[in-house]
Amino acid sequence: MKNILDTIGNTPIVKLQKIVPEGSGEVYVKLEAYNPTGSKKDRMALSMIEGAEKKGLLTKGMSVVEYSGGSTGAGLAFVCGIKGYQFRLITADAFGKEKIGLMKALGADLEIIKSENGKITKELISKMIARASEISNESGTFFTDQLNNYDVIEGFVPLGNEILKELGGDIDAVCDTIGTAGTLMGIAKSFKNAGSNCKIVALEPASSPIISKGIKGAHNVEGVGLGFIPALYNPEYVHNAIAIEESTARKTCRDLAIREGIFCGTSGGMNVAGALKLSKDLGPKSKVVTVACDSGLKYLSEGLFDF
Repeated sequence: MKNILDTIGNTPIVKLQKIVPEGSGEVYVKLEAYNPTGSKKDRMALSMIEGAEKKGLLTKGMSVVEYSGGSTGAGLAFVCGIKGYQFRLITADAFGKEKIGLMKALGADLEIIKSENGKITKELISKMIARASEISNESGTFFTDQLNNYDVIEGFVPLGNEILKELGGDIDAVCDTIGTAGTLMGIAKSFKNAGSNCKIVALEPASSPIISKGIKGAHNVEGVGLGFIPALYNPEYVHNAIAIEESTARKTCRDLAIREGIFCGTSGGMNVAGALKLSKDLGPKSKVVTVACDSGLKYLSEGLFDF
């Protein structure tokens, strides 16, 4: 390996041993906390920056701007720091202290927007996007624009390739919560290229089921459920969408930590809750895969693991 950027990806995958109900199939979880900043977003951060470099949109001496609740911001701060770009980040007080602290520690120049009662809403996300877009008009600034940047999808195609290499082609379903939709679309593209018939399932918070029911709402699952269908989401790739209760996701996080030794955040808990449901529905011979998006260390101040 030439440098730390070469350690992004090729994360471990594990089979759940204790929390899968009797009569269900096998459930596998990709552990994305093993990426350098502790989340899957390192993959897309590197893809967006290197994609912009290849297109001539980002050159030496320029700065980068983005909005983020934490993991994308940390990934971009990390990649920009290694490559020598200043990184300006728009975030909000609705996101965890650990995430904001990590972004700052990695060199991000932060601007924090005030939320309404600490809730993640469509209006809050829209304010963050608008401010990042405004800054992008400044000379010498490149906006990674994660919601509309197809390099995000390309960053997750290798994740799908890794899953196929690790488990083979006999996978019945893959599920992931929808934020930018990049992860699920990247996996879907990988599987489609490989000729897989695996079901691709989108997950979302039950209080904001915009894909499955067309309803937007507030919730506290960071990084997902933006209140609108993201531009990168392609319904032709997706077999169906399932809404998961936030309380179920949080309980699943605790069960994973105590019984499986997997320490992940709320979106990872939602992913595993969805995978457990799919595994039960598909039966004992099924094989379902999902992603533990990041580390539970980023959520300690939020009370996620307070019992």
